[in-house]
Amino acid sequence: MKRQAITPRPHWQAKLERLGFDYHSMDGDYWQESACYRFTERQIDRLEDATTTLHELCLAAVSFIINHDRFAQLGIDPATAALIEQSWRQREPALYGRFDLVYHPVHTPEPKMLEYNADTPTSLFEASVAQWYWLQDNFPHADQFNSIHERLIGQWRLLTEHWPAHAAITFATITDSIEDVVTCRYLQDTALQAGLTAQFMDLRNIGVMPTPAQTDQIGQIGQFVDLADQPIEVLFKLYPWEWLLEEPFAAHIATSHTQWLEPIWKLLLSNKGILPILWEMNPGHPNLLPSYLADQREQLANYPLKHGIIEKPLFSREGANISALNSDFTVTGLATSGEYGSTPKNQLIYQAMEPLPMFMTAQQQPVYPVIGSWVIGHGAAGLGIREDNSLITKDSSHFVPHYFD
Repeated sequence: MKRQAITPRPHWQAKLERLGFDYHSMDGDYWQESACYRFTERQIDRLEDATTTLHELCLAAVSFIINHDRFAQLGIDPATAALIEQSWRQREPALYGRFDLVYHPVHTPEPKMLEYNADTPTSLFEASVAQWYWLQDNFPHADQFNSIHERLIGQWRLLTEHWPAHAAITFATITDSIEDVVTCRYLQDTALQAGLTAQFMDLRNIGVMPTPAQTDQIGQIGQFVDLADQPIEVLFKLYPWEWLLEEPFAAHIATSHTQWLEPIWKLLLSNKGILPILWEMNPGHPNLLPSYLADQREQLANYPLKHGIIEKPLFSREGANISALNSDFTVTGLATSGEYGSTPKNQLIYQAMEPLPMFMTAQQQPVYPVIGSWVIGHGAAGLGIREDNSLITKDSSHFVPHYFD
């Protein structure tokens, strides 16, 4: 695994825009055209195997949480727990997810799981499409760990087996974010290529029929509907479950008959509380880091904490509200701000720190890459790399393409 300086393609911005990648220069330089990461085939095999293993461990952890009623430890109330259990028991299918892994073949020969973005992962279009076309232009005789597009189309066809015949899919997100719109539109396109019927809309335009007031008056079940007042049979929502459950319309989730992507049981996997559960079930596993809930954090003293401890809330996104601590839990000064502060519902978890590898740019500036390893259905499908100038990867990180020999 090496960071390699390369010459940007002529007119690369126009090439990306023709693909629909309109946010390539978000924050100035989101997509990196002057560098890439080079892997060996053996390293890619190791990342693929670790991803498959971790996904299997996570599915076992979902079953464990449900069977042992561990919801409260994850800040999940009984009403939501009932929805999760029903979703899991009914085997509601999932589409995709992304593991964040730390990997450096020299110092960290086994990839280590930092977290699982299993509900609303982004950086999908750039991992699937943008870097594939980059590969054809720059290294046409090399390969790339990237079957994301083909696997998405295949997974849509499998998903139809769980839905009513000829069901239409509604893709919805908050359209204020260009990144979310492109991600949602891309997934819609893969569904259309799979032969499905699909439409796109702003999540805020979804309605309920009868309206909440009418439902109270006449006792009918509320059904989610689109702008034409047609029932939404299948809804892909690029919007976190923990946010959706705070919305007034959440009262109709249980009775709406809408099929959800991602299903609500995925809330357990995108919750940082899954990390202590995984460690409890698989202590010492080579792909996991020691992790504990706040009331058991002192148990981290049983492990060599050469690099300290990471503190993060159960619910947080894009590297917000994360702090690096010394092994005695004193602060180091490395921390990020955000809107996900510690509350009785959003408690803190503690994870042994495994630093990201450091590489130097052509300008002799340090950068730290995190591996985003994609799961489509239940199989490893490819990777994308985001790098930051800090050990904590944030929403301002850069996307860097890769290839392997």
